[in-house]
Amino acid sequence: MSTTDLSQFYINGRWVAPSGRDTLDMINPATEEAVAVLAMGDASDVDTAVAAAKAARPAFATTTKPERRALLERILDVFSRRIDEMAQAISIEMGAPISFAREQQAQVGVDILTAMVADLEAFAFEHTLPNGDLIVMEPVGVCGLITPWNWPVNQMMLKIAPCLAAGCTMVLKPSELTPLSANLLAEIMDEAGAPAGVFNLIHGAGPTVGPAMSRHPDIAMMSFTGSTRAGTSILRESADTVKRVTLELGGKSPNLVFADCELERAIDEGIDACFINSGQSCDAATRMLVERPVYDRAVELAAAKCARVKIGDPSQPGDQLGPLVSQMQYDRVQKMIQVGLDENARLVCGGLGKPEGFETGYYAKPTVFADVSNDMRIAQEEIFGPVLVMIPFDDEEDGIRLANDTPYGLGAYVQSGDPARALRVAKALQSGTVNVNGAYLAAGSPFGGYKSSGNGREGGAEGMRDFLEVKAIALPD
Repeated sequence: MSTTDLSQFYINGRWVAPSGRDTLDMINPATEEAVAVLAMGDASDVDTAVAAAKAARPAFATTTKPERRALLERILDVFSRRIDEMAQAISIEMGAPISFAREQQAQVGVDILTAMVADLEAFAFEHTLPNGDLIVMEPVGVCGLITPWNWPVNQMMLKIAPCLAAGCTMVLKPSELTPLSANLLAEIMDEAGAPAGVFNLIHGAGPTVGPAMSRHPDIAMMSFTGSTRAGTSILRESADTVKRVTLELGGKSPNLVFADCELERAIDEGIDACFINSGQSCDAATRMLVERPVYDRAVELAAAKCARVKIGDPSQPGDQLGPLVSQMQYDRVQKMIQVGLDENARLVCGGLGKPEGFETGYYAKPTVFADVSNDMRIAQEEIFGPVLVMIPFDDEEDGIRLANDTPYGLGAYVQSGDPARALRVAKALQSGTVNVNGAYLAAGSPFGGYKSSGNGREGGAEGMRDFLEVKAIALPD
């Protein structure tokens, strides 16, 4: 099946026509033109997919660790061979520049699968406690997976790989904005020989298909990545069936820049950590907190770096930024830039409107606000675009206080020339991940957040644990 044919779903090992009649134009965000028509499912399609996953569950749950490792290795092999196709799909559907789509957006699928193979090999599904009782880890059952558009392969693989490693079957509903990569992934699963019913793919609108999955009595677990608002809805809708729910939600990540760091490098990397993926990353370093003695210089450096950021056609190779994913996302970013202006934050780069020469496409100007106070909306609300806010702080205690003064707790960054202080500050931050002096988490490390950024973890052995039930068995001496 061609990935540009979005008229069918992948259920029980074959491509089938959906029961839903609605469709949605898939728009290329760089051209604003429709490039495909996506079939949108309904509750009946959820029932069909869940029935297939339920039927496949008993056999797959009893597969051995070597059998599941072999399946992951086959998926890795096929994915690696088709990685350029995946990069092209991502570039078309979400406007990611092709070099970035190949080197990061698609490559992360290889990285996650490679790490999961190693983590599965090392994982002990049975162990004995000091008191003599036997602990057995068993697959939780049929899992409902809902993924976002901003890092499509990353989020699909962070759910699919541990789900398979644990012995669970699944129904995946990706974002309706990025169906090309999801359909290609279904082709890869099929080519790799995933047993029929183990992996099922449906498309549909979140408000329609999401509740049907969350409320379904035969789904044992929901794993959702997206907005905090939608995540709380998943929790409510899953309550009556007492599902396990894991959530990876929004963020407003602080980047603490201390006066003793390599300032030019810290600001340069800080802009990149904010603007990567056109600012559409849940752990983007969107709040730059700068120690007051170097604050003015940091603002100058940030404005100069922002002005050098290139905007460009995502179909061309290079390190340029592409468009935002949709008109809705563009409008959201413009609204929040206007909020910053209304709050009297000092605009030092960028601002409202589209970059010159990019009137077609959902392109936003890379933007930096200085002299922001942490109680402003632009400092507290997730913007999800290339918008950085800069906030001064007085000392270590003040920096930690400001960093933690947010409803979110997904990612954080620390820049300091003092390794002891960097680690001390990292431990004091209320965040699921902390990246120090340019280092970034490797594949296989757990990813997730505190507070309104969600619950549970994705990635590696910790991520696989969320897909497992724990059984304690008392045996006679």
